Amino acid sequence: MHVEARAFVAATVAGQRYERVVEVGGRNINGGVRDLIDHAEYVSIDLEPGPDVDVVGDCREWLPPWPADAVFCLEVLEHAPDPAGIVAACVRYLAPGGRLLVTCAGPGRAPHSGHDGGEVRPGEHYANIEPLALARWLNNAGIHNSTIEYRAGACDVYATATRPA
Repeated sequence: MHVEARAFVAATVAGQRYERVVEVGGRNINGGVRDLIDHAEYVSIDLEPGPDVDVVGDCREWLPPWPADAVFCLEVLEHAPDPAGIVAACVRYLAPGGRLLVTCAGPGRAPHSGHDGGEVRPGEHYANIEPLALARWLNNAGIHNSTIEYRAGACDVYATATRPA
């Protein structure tokens, strides 16, 4: 996770406590966020085993053991051939009133591998995420009150959303 995305998460969760947290794509490649989030229970799912991964699997086919108060999908969508499906899964995980935080590579960010942060490997998917596409995916998943911003300096897209009660 790069410095700007981690700082966004830190600022967004400051002073918050979440009982049950799900992190999608939580493999710690170059820094995670688990230490930033005040929580009681935390589960991280990723396609690959590694540091900070509790469940290895496809988030679109998995259900957490409980409805989550918060779901974090950080620096994942640009690596996924089906980002809309991942967004829909994240929304399904949320308890009514639960909060979703998304960070992803936006227009202008240089391609990078989801495996190790280096060069994109042959056959590996990578596509920067347009803010309007993320808004559409959230809307299609039932979230109509999201806040989405694009930060040109870091070429990042950040979103916060709440599942309707």
